[in-house]
Formats: sequence, C-alpha cells, structure tokens
Amino acid sequence: QVRLAESGGGLVQAGGSLRLSCVDSGRTVRLYTTGWFLRAPGKEREFVAAINWSGTNTDYTDPVRGRFTISRDNAKNTVYLQMTSLEPEDTAVYYCAARPIYDSRTYFDRRTYDSWGQGTQVTVSS
Repeated sequence: QVRLAESGGGLVQAGGSLRLSCVDSGRTVRLYTTGWFLRAPGKEREFVAAINWSGTNTDYTDPVRGRFTISRDNAKNTVYLQMTSLEPEDTAVYYCAARPIYDSRTYFDRRTYDSWGQGTQVTVSS
C-alpha cells in the first residue's frame, strides 16, 4: 500500500529554490509512476511533473520546464521536486501522487492517480 507524505515547502523569495520530497511509508512507491501536482487558490489541481518507476522517463508542464526537476531515489522510497527560479505564480499547495499505470501519455491526468499525499504549501514572495 502506498502512503505518501510531502515535505519541503515554505516561504521563499522570487528567484529562490526549494526541494520538495515525497516519501512513501508503505515502501512500494518504487513500483509506481509518481507525479507532482499543484493547486493554486481558487483553481483546480494541475499537473507539474511526473517520473516513471525507474526514473528513466520524465515529463513537465511547460511553465516549469527548465526550472523544475523531478527525480527519485527508490532505495529511500522518495521522489523529489527540485524547484529553481521560483516565481510568485508558483505559489500553491503541492501534492505528490502515485499510480500503477505506466503509460507516459497520461502523466498529466490527475484522474489516473489513486494515491495522494496531504500536500505541502509553497509560497513565493515578490
């Protein structure tokens, strides 16, 4: 069973960096595609990035491409989201999610993920 918990959020100035972590206490996330999503105030949950179980395939939404990097350490049952050059528009609650589906064409679709963490707040000040 996948049990996800995010950490690493906080308050940072524009241009700064944060690294989010997503740990699976169930120790099975290494078998799953894992994604990061964000929810800004008043908006729907949106795709940010995803990585396959082996770490060999990743995808990003265009606004973060080149600024964010998703990676994983399966020995630690952890998936990371390194965020650089942060902008006030990146302010949101960030969630990690996992799914036993490997089709990279649907990484962006939050409906295909069946395990979610509680989220971590990221606030970027201008």
